[in-house]
Amino acid sequence: MPSPFSTLLHPTRTTPPPVDIDLGRVVLAGTGVWALALLVTVVLALTGEVVWDIVWVCATGVVLGFVGLLWARRHRTVPEAKGPTTQD
Repeated sequence: MPSPFSTLLHPTRTTPPPVDIDLGRVVLAGTGVWALALLVTVVLALTGEVVWDIVWVCATGVVLGFVGLLWARRHRTVPEAKGPTTQD
């Protein structure tokens, strides 16, 4: 029987399988947050509360979000067909 210290250093459990997510939705949500921040910072910049550099940061976030959305759609994985399985 291995010691508890040995078990902590060398675990024998297998890692769980990765979770399938729609990366496009995640990127789209992040892009939406950047777009909202862009709207708020434009209003604040027009009133003189913040400098325009912050607006450009938010605009860059929106543009990179759209680039990420294109990347996510291009690298979308097709889910495997899950048909009925036969068990003996």
